[in-house]
Amino acid sequence: MKHKESHTDALILPAGQGRVYNCGPMTAIFKADENETNEQYSISEWWLDPSSDGPGAHLHEDNDEVFYVLEGTASILVGDKWLTADKGTFLRIPAKTLHDFKNQTDKRVGLLNFFIPGGFERNMPAIVKWFEENEG
Repeated sequence: MKHKESHTDALILPAGQGRVYNCGPMTAIFKADENETNEQYSISEWWLDPSSDGPGAHLHEDNDEVFYVLEGTASILVGDKWLTADKGTFLRIPAKTLHDFKNQTDKRVGLLNFFIPGGFERNMPAIVKWFEENEG
């Protein structure tokens, strides 16, 4: 997919299209990032294979995140509590809040993520490299 440089152009992507990052049992597909949104937000899909962990518990100092369950049932950590989030569940996770997600089911799980403000995609090459070096 050609990378759009202007945040003033309409951005229309068919299902499955975007910038794909393979992270072991997890795949991220970035739909719009800081280049398309004037650094206001990044939007991505995160797909987890059955019975797989996500990124690990972490927090963001200056970024809020929104998650929306597209498919399946995700386990999502918010603060110190794991929640069961079925398809259609919406979560807003404020900056400085510990969070994680994983798939504890036998079906694929998909999450739509809004990262506010944008820029998370800058981390993706290092994240992909980490998964390549630590798989298995």
